Amino acid sequence: MLNEFREFIARGNVIDLAVGVIIGGAFATITKSLTEDIIMPVVGAIFGGVDFSNMFILLGDVPAGVSPTDYAKLKEAGVAMFGYGAFITATINFLILAWIIFLLVKAVNKVVRKGPDAPAGPSEVDILTEIRDELRKK
Repeated sequence: MLNEFREFIARGNVIDLAVGVIIGGAFATITKSLTEDIIMPVVGAIFGGVDFSNMFILLGDVPAGVSPTDYAKLKEAGVAMFGYGAFITATINFLILAWIIFLLVKAVNKVVRKGPDAPAGPSEVDILTEIRDELRKK
């Protein structure tokens, strides 16, 4: 069983997948920072200084000592809220990440297509003709 596991791990696909997951996690952190620290402040400034991360609708009672406008503290206190601002930020984050991955895949596909062309082999018709000729000889 240990040998089977070793063979499984040694396959190229498993290693490639592991590397992809690790790089994807790191890339998601960069994209999150891009969204939260650069794009969303610009979008907020365009819409009159709105901070999307603090946009929410209270669904429950606010506990004593917690500001009804502090999203982070309300969330920490377990107050029921509809945090649509955080959802907007996460959606924009996803769209940016998906767009960048699309561009990367598109670039890789271009490079792969421009790679060395494999020599053209015989066509299907040529192979069938050879088979027919060999059968006639017998």
